Amino acid sequence: MTPKREIAAKFTLLGFVALFVIFFSTPHGQNRAPALGDIAPNFTVQSDNGQPLNLTDFKGQVVVLNFWATWCPPCLDEMPSLNRLAERYAGKGVVVLGVSVDEDDEAYRKFLEQNQISFMTLRNPSRTISEQYGTYKLPESYLISREGRLVKKIIGATNWTAAAMLTCFDGLVAGSPDACQGGSL
Repeated sequence: MTPKREIAAKFTLLGFVALFVIFFSTPHGQNRAPALGDIAPNFTVQSDNGQPLNLTDFKGQVVVLNFWATWCPPCLDEMPSLNRLAERYAGKGVVVLGVSVDEDDEAYRKFLEQNQISFMTLRNPSRTISEQYGTYKLPESYLISREGRLVKKIIGATNWTAAAMLTCFDGLVAGSPDACQGGSL
């Protein structure tokens, strides 16, 4: 191969690599994930009882939007503390909303029954909702203020009843989203 052809081949290869990186680094669906402080993207999905459900149905309440799956061990690890959080703040204006990306409806329903999940869950196997939020890892959770703004994004499993988390939720319930600032959640 001549030096000129070798340089041309290298530039061609570099061009393909650049296109590959650009194509796979762009999130599917929405071009940009919402940032903290943004209005949380609304969505409509069919609930387990067949009724349409919108995020805006929960306006005026603090929402924990948790993306999970039955095949995700860290998701399963945090479910008991999510249950306890939902029970602790029941009737105080906090809604825990789990959105499963499970494709297998039977596995999803069996898991809910066996683990006595007490908070509201939905199944979105097409992942359209998680794509709206720019979710790339499970579990991933978003805290949404009473005004519908994204307050915190939590990537990975967390202990929802840890002291710092409860301080955050007490602040959100009191109308102070700044209570959730800090890296210890």
